[in-house]
Amino acid sequence: MKDVGLWIISTVVLNHSHPCCPDRVEILKQHRELSMFVLCTIETNKEAGIKPRNTYQSFVAAAGSHWELSFIEKDVRNYITREVRNVSEQDDAKEFEKYLLRMKEKNQNFFFELNLEGNHSIKHAFWADARSRATCEYFGDMVSIDTTYNTNKYNLVFSSFVGMNHHDQSILLKCALMKNEDIQSFKWLCGCWLRCKGGKAPKGILADQCALM
Repeated sequence: MKDVGLWIISTVVLNHSHPCCPDRVEILKQHRELSMFVLCTIETNKEAGIKPRNTYQSFVAAAGSHWELSFIEKDVRNYITREVRNVSEQDDAKEFEKYLLRMKEKNQNFFFELNLEGNHSIKHAFWADARSRATCEYFGDMVSIDTTYNTNKYNLVFSSFVGMNHHDQSILLKCALMKNEDIQSFKWLCGCWLRCKGGKAPKGILADQCALM
């Protein structure tokens, strides 16, 4: 009943619409499992760039039939998403930090700030090379901040700070990655801009009517 938000059961049909198969109970979620050998094979194939579907088909071929396996293709995909990619994200975050440090060593005018979540994954990242910082001194009065880009792998929002030079050409001034588009993230982002610019804020900001910003 829509008025009170309740449903009334008027008829119950207990008969199955298909025959039951007790011998196939192992395909139910609570009975499926991945052995240590299967897990190691999935991780190895992932590193080799083999698609989850092809990995699963290799198990089917080795067993002779998918009925002989204690798991389904979805289990392979779920494990990659849950475990393998999480490990990869941690490694990539560390490598990204090393890259930023190397850039800083090459040129002390390279600016960056990195905020890791639990020292494992990227929560916020902000960087600007020496050339962009110098360009910003001349063309950083009016800045457009765009956060419409989203990376596929780690679901990080890419933010670009774009200005315009004396030839009416768009120029990239600074870049950032954010885990979430919330008020605290934008506060952190704008704080990085001020620290990078020695406390000098732009005269105008175009934010595409972003209420949170």
